[in-house]
Parts: sequence; structure tokens; C-alpha cells
Amino acid sequence: MRIAMVSEHASPLAALGGVDAGGQNVYVARLSEELARRGHRVTVYTRRDTDRLPDRVPLPGGAVVEHVPAGPPESVPKDELLPYMPAFGAHLARAWHREPPDVVHAHFWMSGLAARIGARPHGLPVVQTYHALGTVKRRHQGWRDTSPPERLRIERELGSTCARVLATCSDEVRELAQMGVASGRVSVVPCGVDAAHFHPGADGTSVPARRRRHRLLACGRLVRRKGYDQAVRALTRIPDTELVIAGGPPADRLVRDPEARRLWHLAHRLGVADRVRLLGAVSPADMPALIGSADLVLCTPVYEPFGIVPLEAMACAVPVVATDVGGHRDSVADGTTGRLVPPEDPDAVAAAVRELLAADGLRRRYGTAGRERVLAHYTWSRVADGVEAVHRQVLTAHATPKEVA
Repeated sequence: MRIAMVSEHASPLAALGGVDAGGQNVYVARLSEELARRGHRVTVYTRRDTDRLPDRVPLPGGAVVEHVPAGPPESVPKDELLPYMPAFGAHLARAWHREPPDVVHAHFWMSGLAARIGARPHGLPVVQTYHALGTVKRRHQGWRDTSPPERLRIERELGSTCARVLATCSDEVRELAQMGVASGRVSVVPCGVDAAHFHPGADGTSVPARRRRHRLLACGRLVRRKGYDQAVRALTRIPDTELVIAGGPPADRLVRDPEARRLWHLAHRLGVADRVRLLGAVSPADMPALIGSADLVLCTPVYEPFGIVPLEAMACAVPVVATDVGGHRDSVADGTTGRLVPPEDPDAVAAAVRELLAADGLRRRYGTAGRERVLAHYTWSRVADGVEAVHRQVLTAHATPKEVA
């Protein structure tokens, strides 16, 4: 198949850890690579955000990233990109006039808008993956939500007009139904993890030494919704334990990061500053070893569309204590690979952590079960199996004279 991946703000080439660079970038990159290795012709279209990149960049495995001129060639926060989507879509329409794909797969709602503009003149089927829903963001962030006001309306329209919605977890199907998108139009395929990279016993060159008997690790983008403050609050009820937080800008720029400053101030106010360490950005090469250095990984967001960090921890055979939200409900097997706790409840986090830190054998069993669960359900090969099946389903439904390869 000729597959067009549209990912307007989340480039597979972006450095991870920034405010707008996280799980979606990893998903698009790894899925595209895996599909290309299977012989599909995969092109990823993402917005040009610098003049220093060539028009086309090959990815490992044979996929290609194409940089689309839409708006200024500089970094722009994703919530300010909507005015540039007509130009993005027009570029796609021109490119696809020359060489149309068989299937278009849009990632995020603005990508869906651009993909619809580009696909419509050629009658191309579009698969929509939201990665995050505006209704959920609005519910939890309220006045802090910086999304364009048109987002909710456009997301509903995309869900009702695309060829298929590809959701990443069962919780998303329920949210889509409340938006008016029938469950019969939705397929569920989870995100994945590189189980060869994230594995037990990984080595790392810059993993900090422990300062306390136990280590808790929280990692990901350094943004408020990730709930790192809940982990800091829980630490006040967990003795002889340090909390390491990895993510955000490089360590020398943390002092200027608003979320880092908020967490530092909270830790000082609660009297646990000597047990909280913010590392800033950590090299992807060192992340498996850092995860493996922890007794438990904490994932405490207020909401989480999917959440790749629990998979990374489970792949490294480290148990997870995660909030009972979004994709965590699918990926973390409560009482088997970790514990699910109510969101915004640091007492519940602390209770689960204390119980697991006191039971070495239970942690080992959870870790072993987590690794087995990842290998059974969450490798990128498994994810590509599911996505490939959805693409073929859509292509068959839009039967054309072109051969389905």
C-alpha cells in the first residue's frame, strides 16, 4: 500500500521532551518505520518549522518525512497552527495529484483537517487518530485550555466524515460516543513500545546514583497535566525514598521552565526538596537504564489519552503505580503489573507505593508480568498488525481499480 501519514506538529524527527513533542512523535515514527519495513510505501507529512531541514528526509526502514511549507518556517505552538492548515491541505492536494496514496492516516485533529482538504479532490479515504480529544482537555483544563475554540466542532465533524477512526484505547471509544461518533465507526489499536530497547538490565552512561533506600521515577513531558505535583505530595507520606523526575528542557534550562519552578517550590514548601530531583531531558539511550534504576515508576496525570511511559516501565520489568484514567486502564493490569489509583489523590498514591516498596517479591512478580504483557500486546509489530488491518479494511471499503498491495 501507499500510505500517507499526516502529522502536522509532531514530526518523527523532533527531539522529545518539549511541550509539544512526546508520545505522538514516537508513535508516528515507529509505526511508519514498521509499516515501511513490511514493504509499504510510507510518507510522513509534517510542517516545516525550520529552514535548515531538507524537503525530504529518509527514516530507518524506508519511510520518508516530507516537510510541508505551511506558515512561518519556525517553531509555533501547536495551538496556534490552525490558520496554517488550509495551506498545509492545499500542499497535500497538489502532492497527491502527482502521486496519490492508497490510504491517508491523519494524526491529531488539525492533521485531520489538513488531510481532509488534501484528500477530498482525489476521493482518498482518511483514517483519523486523534491522540488526544478536545472534550477531555476542556473538561480537565477549563480556562487553562489554549486550544482554538473550533477544535471540538472540527473533531466531531472529522469523526463523522472520515473513513475510519482509529482510537488508541477503549476509554477513547466512550469519549467519542459522547461526541456523537458511533462506536461502529471506531477501531481500537493501542500504542506500542520498543521492547528491544526498553528491557530489564539495560546499561546507561549517565544514570544518577541513589541517595535514598528507594527510588521512584516519573518521566515524560514537563507539563502540568502530567501530575508530577501529585507524586511530590505523595512523597511526604513515603519515608526513606527519593523521587526522580525526568523530562522537559535540558538540565541547564530547568531554572527557566515554569513547571520545573512550580515543582521545586512545592517540594520546598512540603519539606521534601532534599528528596526530589529534576533531571531535565534525558537521552533516549539512557532511559531504559534510568527506568531500571527505580523500584517503581509513577504515572500520575490528571488525564492521559494513552500514555507510553507505563509501557516503557513494564518493558523494563519495573512495576507501575498509575492513575486510573484514559489509556492506563487498558495498559496497566491492576494487581498484576502495577496498581491503578484515583487521579488527584496523593494519599492513594502513597498507600500503593508503601505497600509495594515493602514487598520485594510482589514487585518482582509485577515486573515479570509487565514484561510479558508488553511482549504479548504492545510491541510495534503488534501495533502495526492492527493498523495495517484497519488500512486494508478502509481500502477494501473504498474499492478502486488500483491494486491492493
